[in-house]
Amino acid sequence: MFIQTEQTPNPQSLKFLPGCEVMISGTAEFTSPEAAVISPLAEKLFHVHGVLAVFLGSDFITVTKTEDMSWPALKPLILGVIMEQFTSGAPVMKDEHLHQAMPSSTVSSDDSEIVKQIKELLDSRIRPVVAMDGGDIVFHSFEDGVVFLSMRGACAGCPSSTATLKSGIENLLKHFIPEVAEVRAVN
Repeated sequence: MFIQTEQTPNPQSLKFLPGCEVMISGTAEFTSPEAAVISPLAEKLFHVHGVLAVFLGSDFITVTKTEDMSWPALKPLILGVIMEQFTSGAPVMKDEHLHQAMPSSTVSSDDSEIVKQIKELLDSRIRPVVAMDGGDIVFHSFEDGVVFLSMRGACAGCPSSTATLKSGIENLLKHFIPEVAEVRAVN
């Protein structure tokens, strides 16, 4: 098994590509070892000293490290955990927790027309680009012209995430949806 790695715009996060499906649907983010108990892979990654967060995408794993650790020290350990996980055939998520994966910005019948448009633009134009950088952006809410989005994976805590929100996402949404006045991140 050959696992590729890619740099992300966040120097504390590295994207690992195992060459196979990671999540069947949605994404999952773990920011503590306690939260990771529903994912055998994330749980094992948190046993590596220096791992701060784990994000599981459709075909990638983004690992965020603590500032005091270096990638040359961590990368071989993380690669070993990922290789063992996928060669063993063990599940990435425990069966009873598969439904807890964060869905995409799925449009529901309760959504207003504006929210439907926002979610469709996020899913079709924004999320695929952000996933290439090892992260995800999830719709949170739309209130009084302000779109609230949750930054996940490599995007969470990334120095360039504010620029991505303001210069990229906000401009795109304003262009297609005149009712959008601003985009803000929520924690």
